[in-house]
Amino acid sequence: MTGLDGTTGEEETRTRVAAAVVFREGRVLLTQRPPGGDLGLLWEFPGGKIEPGESAEQALAREIREELGVRAAPGEQLGVHRHDYPNGLRVEIVFVRCELETDRFMPGAAVNAVRWVRPAEVDPEELLAGDREFLRELCRIEAVRGFDVSA
Repeated sequence: MTGLDGTTGEEETRTRVAAAVVFREGRVLLTQRPPGGDLGLLWEFPGGKIEPGESAEQALAREIREELGVRAAPGEQLGVHRHDYPNGLRVEIVFVRCELETDRFMPGAAVNAVRWVRPAEVDPEELLAGDREFLRELCRIEAVRGFDVSA
């Protein structure tokens, strides 16, 4: 059912998340969640929940500072994907290209490990399910025109 404002109400039940897409020499930055919980030790594009009143870009600047201890300069939005996890969590992920001031990270408690990897080399089973469709898009781009998007 559509409300008077044109929304279906589904948007209200989704957790909005911002994910940083950071490129370096044909590779993307991934972070690994700490052990424990349903999603422990899975890899993801770094980022986190968009707080009320924040834009995706503002959330990323905050989250990257908290998770990796560096400043991020968010750029263009590259995509928006929705995913419903079996545990009932429903997310809308906004993927945003970011530049980082440095790659000398000081990971916080929410990050177990950090790696740079070519999209085609990522095992989708090791990645958060909500990030997999975006990863497939990156792989298609890499296959069609190469992956020199770091410029």
